[in-house]
Amino acid sequence: MEAASDYTMWALFARATITVKLVMILLILASVWCWAVIIDKWVQFRRARSEARVFDAAFWSGNPLDELFDRIGPDPEGQSERIFAAGMTEWRRSHRQDGALIAGAQARIERSMDVAIAKEAEKLQKGLPILATVGSTAPFVGLFGTVWGIMNAFVEIAEQQNTNLAVVAPGIAEALLATGLGLLAAIPAVIFYNKLSSDSDGIVNGYEAFADEFATILSRQLDS
Repeated sequence: MEAASDYTMWALFARATITVKLVMILLILASVWCWAVIIDKWVQFRRARSEARVFDAAFWSGNPLDELFDRIGPDPEGQSERIFAAGMTEWRRSHRQDGALIAGAQARIERSMDVAIAKEAEKLQKGLPILATVGSTAPFVGLFGTVWGIMNAFVEIAEQQNTNLAVVAPGIAEALLATGLGLLAAIPAVIFYNKLSSDSDGIVNGYEAFADEFATILSRQLDS
């Protein structure tokens, strides 16, 4: 009786059936995985914003863009720098040995930067589908564990032919713990998926705005 009166989470887990235990373990692992993704994305987005601010300051400092490109190189580490490097690399490739430009340079430069932006967007979005998947499936996985646990609780009641609350409560509490763990995994996953998706879109929009401004600068030089 003493063990049955223990309603701590560990005691509820220990008394649960093997199926419900597996469901609980799965949900706990999913929750840990989500928080790992959340922390990783938060660090990555913070680094991306910081890098973009530093690069914007260098880009708009008034120094020649060729000097900036020579300094960062064709394969820099920063996201904004890689987009700039993609445009500058194509800009230099579009010049013939006599200094004249090859036809269609503007379109190729813009396409090169679009490809670079798409690659950076893919990196920013990596991991977010995990949050979406856990957010949409964890409540149902937890509900499955609850239904299974309640089913076994009713079977135990039928075998003992006793509907006393002391007999019913432990089985119901164990079953409901699975739903609680499902919600515990799903709620942060949904909240942070929406937040991080919005942040990712904002960062990518910043890259696209920079690419448009850079393309405009190069277009003026092409026209002149």
